[in-house]
Amino acid sequence: MHLIIDIGNTRTKAAVFKDLKLIYTVTTDADNFFETLRKILNRYDIRHGILSSVGRFDETDRKKLSKMLSFIVLNQKTPVPFNNLYDSPETLGVDRIALMAAAATIYSGLDVLVIDAGTSITYDLMNSKGEYYGGSISPGIKMRYKALSTFTSKLPYLQKPETIPVKGNNTQNAIHRGVLNGTILEIEGIIAQYQEENPKLTVVLTGGDTNFLVKNLKSTIFANPNFLLEGLNRILIYNIDE
Repeated sequence: MHLIIDIGNTRTKAAVFKDLKLIYTVTTDADNFFETLRKILNRYDIRHGILSSVGRFDETDRKKLSKMLSFIVLNQKTPVPFNNLYDSPETLGVDRIALMAAAATIYSGLDVLVIDAGTSITYDLMNSKGEYYGGSISPGIKMRYKALSTFTSKLPYLQKPETIPVKGNNTQNAIHRGVLNGTILEIEGIIAQYQEENPKLTVVLTGGDTNFLVKNLKSTIFANPNFLLEGLNRILIYNIDE
């Protein structure tokens, strides 16, 4: 079995895979990270692991983890199951690398646009030849709310509601409609741009805001909140010989 660890900007997820099958996931925080891993290792027969971090994970943490498990730390030099043609591969985020590994292996032979709606919203295209050239990055929903509050003197910092208000009939509803409709229209517009060149485009939506967005997008998409974890598992399999 494989242990997959994804340390993001706001949360840490751990998952257990048996070959390609996801059998367990858990979300934790920095204070409970190692205790959570101990419970997983006691419960499952873990043989290999991989860690991806865009958040805090220092050398002390690395040494502590290495005493618990043999694992790979994903970086820009880790061998991956696709052709990385990004102009500056040394600056490419490991989260985007993992997503492209999932796209290249799960949807092999297809043009795939992966949209990761988390702290930031990333758009990345894997073509049918398994080639990756790049994509785009924009602010995520929470970041947009925070920007309005930070860079103005009177607008409040709001949390995303369950549904988008029908009317912007007060300041709060106007902010909600601006942030959420703006995000949705951006995503729909970028999908349309890619579809002009790739009519048979497969679109995958993942990230923390997946469940909210999938209810409001009109485009045909595959929603998979665990797509990054699946990509990390594919990279691990690519690098081990069991």
